Amino acid sequence: MNSRIVRSTNPALTKEMFHKAGRAQTQAEVMTIDGTVNKTLLMFGLVILGAFYTWRLFFNAATMEAGASVVMPWLIGGAIGGFILAMITIFKRTWAHITVPLYAVLEGLFLGGLSALLEAQFSGIVIQAVGLTFGTMFALLAAYKTGVIKVTKKFRMGVIAATGGVALLYFVSILLGLFGVNFAIFQSSPLGIGISVVIVIIAALNLVLDFDFIYKGSQAGAPKFMEWYGAFGLMITLIWLYIEILRLLSLIAGRE
Repeated sequence: MNSRIVRSTNPALTKEMFHKAGRAQTQAEVMTIDGTVNKTLLMFGLVILGAFYTWRLFFNAATMEAGASVVMPWLIGGAIGGFILAMITIFKRTWAHITVPLYAVLEGLFLGGLSALLEAQFSGIVIQAVGLTFGTMFALLAAYKTGVIKVTKKFRMGVIAATGGVALLYFVSILLGLFGVNFAIFQSSPLGIGISVVIVIIAALNLVLDFDFIYKGSQAGAPKFMEWYGAFGLMITLIWLYIEILRLLSLIAGRE
């Protein structure tokens, strides 16, 4: 297997994953960039489909309270179901063509409910978050393809360390929350907004590592089913980025 394949901070995209997947037997069975892109676009469509359902449920309700009560089971179910399918996909990569589309629909249910709740509080926030997410993705993809951003060892290790720091920050905030302590990252304060900006940047930089990893995986002759897995890994980062941008915008709007 090509030794140039690099480690991504995305738990779905690791160096060992391509080694375990093996090498395709024929050229027709090889993972390609175009195939991964097509499957990523299909996942986008399924996410939108799921999101539209919970979005419509919320806004068709008579009141905001009624909408929240109707959409909450779908939001929670989508989040839990998506997490379970994500774990299954990570450990059973050959099932990705089945689990990944289902994961996209469930994540769509979660994102649609979450987006509707925030849109009801801060009008226009969702379209801004969607625009910033896609804008960031295309800008970073262009920067990667043109060589403006190069995935060096130092760059990779820096993003890995920063992502680990974010995970630790969330763990500490959840732990403190259990004891009734409101952590600053969940408040509309200058500190909370500043931390949120940093997290958005870190999430965005993970996209660069994912682009690089998928490109080098296709060059290594990974089997065809890894296209689904590559699209899945990229979608995980995009969903994280969207949620972080949505949270940042809500913090900013909360100060106005």
